Amino acid sequence: MVRDTYAAAHGGLAVFDLDGTLTDVRHRLHHVEGARRDWDAFFAAAVHDPPLAEGMALARRWARVCELAYVTGRPEQCRADTERWLAEHGLPTAPLWMRGPADRRPGRVAKPGLLRRLARGHLVEVVVDDDPEVCAAYRADGFPVVEADWARPSRTLRHVQEDEGRT
Repeated sequence: MVRDTYAAAHGGLAVFDLDGTLTDVRHRLHHVEGARRDWDAFFAAAVHDPPLAEGMALARRWARVCELAYVTGRPEQCRADTERWLAEHGLPTAPLWMRGPADRRPGRVAKPGLLRRLARGHLVEVVVDDDPEVCAAYRADGFPVVEADWARPSRTLRHVQEDEGRT
């Protein structure tokens, strides 16, 4: 499916998630496991996320035929660190849509809302995300989706995305 969609692209937007799609968050999940969650430490550690090779390669492929954009459940306060991470890892500067500081809606609600706003006036060629519930919501909105299955699934990440609306 990735190849067919990629070959058909003609200059629209290729939209990528970050955590679990382009970045490996496993090293910082300990900050949000258990009863006491340290969200400041969790987000501060994002600058040290290793890139996920499969997601990075796919983003670079799409960047040859489309404009990239990023839709993430990370809060707006992470913008500077996130933009720096993208630049340091050789991804293009592109629109970066993030949740507002008080937005605690599940990822399956918040991220499609961000994508719908981004998509106004743009053809979205593909959306790449690791969260099955977010992917289902994108598909329900009619967007072509590639589900990023290259990162090891994490119950903690799924919980903070969908139950706590934090990333």
